[in-house]
Amino acid sequence: MKMLEGKVVFSGIAIGKISVLKKADQSIRRWKVEDVEAEKQRVKAAKRRAVEQLQKLYEKAVQEVGESGAAIFEVHQMMLDDDGYMESIYNMIETENVNAEYAVASTGDNFSAMFSAMDDEYMKARAADVKDISERVIRILMGKDDNDVESDEPVIVVADDLAPSETVQMDKSKVLAFVTKFGSSNSHTAILARTMNIPALINVDYTEDMDGKMAIVDGKKGCLLIDPDEETLEKYRAEKEEELKQRAMLKELKGKPTETKSGRKMNLYANIGNLSDVASVLQNDAGGIGLFRSEFIYLEKDTFPTEEEQFQIYKTVAQNMAGKKVIIRTLDIGADKQVDYFNMEHEENPAMGYRAIRICLTQPEIFRTQLRALLRASVYGTISVMYPMIISVSEVKKIKEIVDQVKAELKEEGIPFKDVEQGIMIETPAAVMISEELAKEVDFFSIGTNDLTQYTLAIDRQNAKLDDFYDSHHEAVLRMIQMVVDNAHKAGIWAGICGELGADMTLTKRFVEMGVDELSVSPTFILPIRKIIREME
Repeated sequence: MKMLEGKVVFSGIAIGKISVLKKADQSIRRWKVEDVEAEKQRVKAAKRRAVEQLQKLYEKAVQEVGESGAAIFEVHQMMLDDDGYMESIYNMIETENVNAEYAVASTGDNFSAMFSAMDDEYMKARAADVKDISERVIRILMGKDDNDVESDEPVIVVADDLAPSETVQMDKSKVLAFVTKFGSSNSHTAILARTMNIPALINVDYTEDMDGKMAIVDGKKGCLLIDPDEETLEKYRAEKEEELKQRAMLKELKGKPTETKSGRKMNLYANIGNLSDVASVLQNDAGGIGLFRSEFIYLEKDTFPTEEEQFQIYKTVAQNMAGKKVIIRTLDIGADKQVDYFNMEHEENPAMGYRAIRICLTQPEIFRTQLRALLRASVYGTISVMYPMIISVSEVKKIKEIVDQVKAELKEEGIPFKDVEQGIMIETPAAVMISEELAKEVDFFSIGTNDLTQYTLAIDRQNAKLDDFYDSHHEAVLRMIQMVVDNAHKAGIWAGICGELGADMTLTKRFVEMGVDELSVSPTFILPIRKIIREME
């Protein structure tokens, strides 16, 4: 038996044969052409055909993963229309007198390398998109068909990476798990795995001679076991059976209230980072969205998102949630989330530096744009707004002044909006200690336990060398949570937890006993936590 380690992007166990997805032989030869215009016309025709194919893929994806999940194919069409990309192809044909296939392949490699070299993980993941559209155009130029999994039985799909078009075209009933050599947690393979609820690993250094071999994907420990012995197979089959039983039991909890046997109710919401996560929120029966990390809208752009772009995203989320609460956190850039076009100076300690609400209050034009979009979207659902990294009452009062100014602008322009619920994140010891005063200024508290823990313990949570010292169950942190909840209730407002600690099922009972009103967690934790709460007295 051979074991290969990887990184988990979706948990679970899969047992079956490996199918190594081999790319169609697409070795590109370079040759000199006499008729440059004819080659450019070939590219234009191939581009038109590629757009037609992408439109069909979009329509198919809408049926499988919803509009937000299918949006990548609209992005691919936009990429094909990008002046820089197409002009690079035409320029190479004109200046080097090369064939269309070679020009497209070279341009695709150049653009892909450019994205791969970027620091931002999301932008790195776009390298695969550029390769995908380039390979699509080349296949059309060469008269070849798309790739697909060739198997009569469900298999573990193994590949270098999987492009969106490849995953959408696959017969999903034949896929047990995804295992890739490259990719990221933000890749389309990862998104699809989460949507399909199947295990997925990335960063697995596989070899093609594994094709057809029996294997086990352990999406809990993050490993691929090849040619397992009978004893190992039996062990994992038992685990898989137990996993299926648990999943079936959890499905029975859908539609049931999240409350203890004595009737103590808990709001159980989901954390999301983008539109594509909404499908998982609904699939797992969350009561609402407790944290929409709006900074991902900025991270996915190469310039400031406009009011209209933000409005469309917030509106879509609100509409899809059909009246359920959607709490949107305002821009939380800084620390470990850097955006080049913000042009922020290097800081020795960015976790305690220029970030989150500090950016918004010192660059109000960015803040006002987001607030206008949020307030405009509020009429399409139940939107609440919360502000991160608050340390003083004066900050909250300044925020409320700006919100009132934006409301006055919208009213004067005749643009409808609602008076949204406004809350703050409690993620610093300072905010905890003055939470009694802060509670008089807002409608709710949401405790960000990730930052609260690192600031309380003076431990950088990004520093792996300090893992042995980092204790998320530290009594100081738990007492701070209790203090925040008590002060919130004293002022007549609610208090929730949206940090990683909220999904720690060893603490669920204690949070209920503390009087925490809401837990916001990753969608896959919704039903397991509901089960724990419903079994409490």
